[in-house]
Amino acid sequence: MSKLIVGALALSLTGCFMVGPDYEKPKIEAPAQWRFAAEDARETANLPWWEQLHDPVLNQLVEQALMNNLDLKVAIANVEQFMGLYGATRASLFPQIFGQAGYDRRQPSGEAMGFGGKVPDTDAAQLGATMFWELDVWGQLRRAKEAAGADLLAQEAARNAVVLTLVSTVAQTYIVLRALDRRLEITRQTVDSLVEENRIAKARFDMGYSSEIEVSQSTSELERRRAQIPAFEQQIAQTEHALSLLLGKPPGAIDRGLSLDELSPPPVPAGLPSEQLIRRPDIQQAEQNLIAANARIGVARGEYFPKVSLTGDIGQASMEVAQLFVPGANFWTIGSRLLGPIFTAGRVAGQVQAAEAGQQAALASYQRAILAAFSEFEDGLVARTKSNEQQSAQARRVEALENYLRLSRIRYDEGYTSYLEVLDALRQYYEGQIELVQARSDTFVALIQLYRAMGGGWIVEAEQKAQVPKPKEASFFP
Repeated sequence: MSKLIVGALALSLTGCFMVGPDYEKPKIEAPAQWRFAAEDARETANLPWWEQLHDPVLNQLVEQALMNNLDLKVAIANVEQFMGLYGATRASLFPQIFGQAGYDRRQPSGEAMGFGGKVPDTDAAQLGATMFWELDVWGQLRRAKEAAGADLLAQEAARNAVVLTLVSTVAQTYIVLRALDRRLEITRQTVDSLVEENRIAKARFDMGYSSEIEVSQSTSELERRRAQIPAFEQQIAQTEHALSLLLGKPPGAIDRGLSLDELSPPPVPAGLPSEQLIRRPDIQQAEQNLIAANARIGVARGEYFPKVSLTGDIGQASMEVAQLFVPGANFWTIGSRLLGPIFTAGRVAGQVQAAEAGQQAALASYQRAILAAFSEFEDGLVARTKSNEQQSAQARRVEALENYLRLSRIRYDEGYTSYLEVLDALRQYYEGQIELVQARSDTFVALIQLYRAMGGGWIVEAEQKAQVPKPKEASFFP
């Protein structure tokens, strides 16, 4: 038996055998080339891109969100939780030693012991330590440690994914807010213009130069645009509240920086190597989940094999408390145990089947995450290119509408056309300006979504800039 224990101990420590399959990284079928890709964008992907907008207020909002966002705090706490679980799992590889102490005082029955009369009370005291050590002969515990380590890394990737989403959402919401501000500004300018138009229409009617129809048309258009002001104010307030939630503070007003027209677009990433793209946090998380699922197959298969454990006790024992520490009161025991499955009614087979199915599901999730990343990046490239084209066309349309409005007023003043033409020109010019604001906003949003699709090394820099707390690195982490 002692030779068996020594042999099992040596096999466990050398780690030359581990039950279950070793992890092999799946092959990735990357696109041969990207649409609209013209150059390598590796360095662009690592830029803290929101700083390239050159808006100090936006930079402050991003840092506030990284410091105070509650979803990020949950993600950070989850990393700490899985760090603890990893430490607890790894501890199973080492001997478990516990202290023990006990004291009993008994009054045995004299008749039951074959003596007449009363038998004196007896004491029993013990103080020592007990040890239990399951030898990892088949590598089952090491597979469990491998799975726990992958779970921890998956949680760190999940935290990085929260950072990625948070920064992108803050920037995108800020762009939407500035676009709403610009729409409200245009609407108020249009209302001021219509107030003057309405005054002139009333004056012309009072002097008999026009009919009451023109006054009604002017008043109708004026009130139509006035009604849009509270609608935009409501949207602005709701957007501010959404941004406040991202910043981890109660709903309230949000500071403003540069206007939408003053913002500088960040560098345009044209192309990206596939090996750079798969560094996205969601892909890293999916791969770590796959590694963990693969290791759990070994944990499940390990139940087919016998478990070898060592036990031992050492301490002091005496029938008198006062004699507990005298020479000769010490004791020790050492032993071993072999426990193997004989009949489990299919329990182990079911666990193995579940683990293998979980590995296949994790593999499919990993492959889906990669395809989704490629698709999102491709969508981002298309959106960036087409939104630029749309913005340019819309800008040309606004220039034409501005000229249309100028000419229609001249024609109306000279009596060549009705006031309806002026109102039509005002309506189209207003709507053209609003659509131009939307097109410019869409251009920025497309760039933000493209950077979000890329991931990149800026995630780590974002954490460092805002001093995002890191999980306490334990000394036992490999």
